[in-house]
Amino acid sequence: MNSPLESIEPAAGRDQVGSLTRGLQVMEILAAHPQGLTLTETAERAGLTRAGARRFLLTLVGSGYAVQDGRRFLLSSRLIAVARSWISGSTLWTYAEPFMRAVSQKLNESCSAAILADEDVVYVARVAGRRIVSVGLHVGTRLPAYCTSMGRVLLSDLTPQALDAFLARATIRPNTPKTITDTVTLARLVSEARLQGFAMVDQELELGLRSIAVPVRDRSGSIVAAINVSTQSARFSVSEMEKEFLPHLKEAAAAIEDYFVVQ
Repeated sequence: MNSPLESIEPAAGRDQVGSLTRGLQVMEILAAHPQGLTLTETAERAGLTRAGARRFLLTLVGSGYAVQDGRRFLLSSRLIAVARSWISGSTLWTYAEPFMRAVSQKLNESCSAAILADEDVVYVARVAGRRIVSVGLHVGTRLPAYCTSMGRVLLSDLTPQALDAFLARATIRPNTPKTITDTVTLARLVSEARLQGFAMVDQELELGLRSIAVPVRDRSGSIVAAINVSTQSARFSVSEMEKEFLPHLKEAAAAIEDYFVVQ
């Protein structure tokens, strides 16, 4: 399944380009602050001198990956375009889309897929339903893992130690009055998702929004992604979602997992 390049062992320190690594770290820092950062703020977060941070930021601006708005630096849409180009070329999601579309059409709701990326889930595929949900979601969207159904499914593949470390470093805040922020409770919910094979989140990301997710596993049994269906809380109760949505999601996940069998 892997190409020759993908099978190369991680490079030794002497073979790594330190400036590229630091530049990528600056990009990640800007990505985590969509409102932008000043030169001083970037330098502090990256552990760089102001002069060093200035060179990286101006390089990103010069190459089109960032823009400068007064004293603040922000990532540009070019990085999103690169990410979408990579995601749209992924064979797995090309294979998965018909099954996700079938779920969306059967339930008349949106169906999405995501992977775990640090503290967030990143949407890698999405079939929009006809119902309007106020959260603007598309391929490349990042949402906090702790308060999303796909995030809890993806976190359920972590060891207890790794999950504790994740919850200790994650930025956890109440998005709504229903958002669960207690780390002990969150760990329990992730454990339940592991045992049940699905996760349900009720208005923790946004009031009026419910979602249910199941894992997608590779041949080794590891969770490589999650797929979900989201809906307005006024349309379906939690119990109705489990009864009506879950069977379709599990069927789609099983069909997508067949991709790994034939590789």
